[in-house]
Amino acid sequence: MSNSSDARAADSGPALVQSVDRALSILEILARRRDAGVTDIGKELGVHKSTAFRLLAVLESRGFVEQAEERGTYRLGFGVVRLAGAITAQLDLTRQSRAACERLAADLGETVNVAILDADRAVNITQALGAASVASHNWVGQQTPLHATSSGKVLLAFAPAGVRASVLADPLERFTDATITDAAALKAALDRIRDVGWGSTAEEYEVGLNAVAAPVRGADGTVVAALSISGPAYRLAPDSFPDVAVRVVAAADDVSTRMGFFG
Repeated sequence: MSNSSDARAADSGPALVQSVDRALSILEILARRRDAGVTDIGKELGVHKSTAFRLLAVLESRGFVEQAEERGTYRLGFGVVRLAGAITAQLDLTRQSRAACERLAADLGETVNVAILDADRAVNITQALGAASVASHNWVGQQTPLHATSSGKVLLAFAPAGVRASVLADPLERFTDATITDAAALKAALDRIRDVGWGSTAEEYEVGLNAVAAPVRGADGTVVAALSISGPAYRLAPDSFPDVAVRVVAAADDVSTRMGFFG
């Protein structure tokens, strides 16, 4: 590689960061001014008009800005609304599920979590501890595999067909001797979850840890989260799953109602 190529490679990192910073600054400018032309945006950024135009073109291609053709200016696009809606929904879900989680944790004495689907993983967004789980692990913010956790299985069971197909097509990582690593067996488990309305795991992600989960639905009936309860296998034994599931489903249904689902 030539010296000039080395220089370009070394500069690409800082240049990329600068471009991202300028793009975010454009969004802030449009949020403050409602709309603005290329020349005005360039002046605020301290860059040439052509640079401002290139940045706007990228943002426009992703839906974050749009042109007001009658005025020749730019304004924020609905891509920003989409992102805002996603975080608002997550915050609302956390808030609406809190009371139900705390009641269930107090009732059964174990750890209760709410998880959402994030690509090919489940992410826990809130947790409540029961009296027997004071020293329990904090799962909030952690990603867990879809095929080896109760919440993950529930989310996967009700996920779009493409998501299920993708997970079933990939190798399924083994975490314990009980982990389901056969695609056909996992598909059968997901079918059963859709039939009975809840899912479970028995030492499939961690030895000695069992869990039961049920779906939480949004106002349109789409499954937006899974509410689960987990505990040591000697307290939350597989033969107790059906009785525990009745309470977990009731708690999940309560959250669904709070989210606007009355189906």
